[in-house]
Amino acid sequence: MTVIDLVTLGEFVGREIATSEWTAVNQDRINAFADATDDHQWIHVDAERARGETPFGTTIAHGFLTLSLISPLMRNAVSIGSSRMTLNYGLNRVRFVSPVPAGSRIRARFTVGKVDDFGESTQVTWDVIIEREGGDKPCVAAEWIVRYYPTATSASSSPHRGAQQ
Repeated sequence: MTVIDLVTLGEFVGREIATSEWTAVNQDRINAFADATDDHQWIHVDAERARGETPFGTTIAHGFLTLSLISPLMRNAVSIGSSRMTLNYGLNRVRFVSPVPAGSRIRARFTVGKVDDFGESTQVTWDVIIEREGGDKPCVAAEWIVRYYPTATSASSSPHRGAQQ
């Protein structure tokens, strides 16, 4: 686990700061996501058909399932100190580069792309690569925007207040 204080996060722009632990993407997780999103396309939930009709030989995770795991993968890899609240602010770019077959393990690499001060919050654009164990290409490449709201003491002591990185 990488621990970085919100006040000094701007010093890490352009640097990969953490890699998460491996996380399993099994068929139960894929089925639960299909139920939650009402996306039961056969390539995700019909193992027999996927075995015979896809080049993957098995079902694959929804791209949005893999994308949605960014947040727990981040919590597994990075702790931002002096932050009282964190909000997912959205995404700039997302590419689903390669599939995640059922039974795979994935992890994420986090690079600080940009840090912007908004007075009441600090916005970080994370460059995130999700990779599959044994894969030769990333599964997902994304620019993820997160807003961090500082504790009262860190808000008044930030050297980056008013500056944009």
